[in-house]
Amino acid sequence: MQAYEGYFENGQFYPMMQAVRTFGRRRAFLTILDEPVTNNEHLKAWQEFFKEIEEIDDEPLLEIERVKFREVEI
Repeated sequence: MQAYEGYFENGQFYPMMQAVRTFGRRRAFLTILDEPVTNNEHLKAWQEFFKEIEEIDDEPLLEIERVKFREVEI
């Protein structure tokens, strides 16, 4: 049996420390607590990341530059 701590937001479960991995069909229980998530370092980091991404004003690449590699003896 495994237990994971995390939070549930917009229909998605986010584990706090590690990814939830399981194989095959498994019986599971999910308990939603009546307390809000506060002081979540992961959430703050993701919010900061997306804020920084939105502030990038570079034009997106229309096509990836093709590069030719060749073998060279050193």
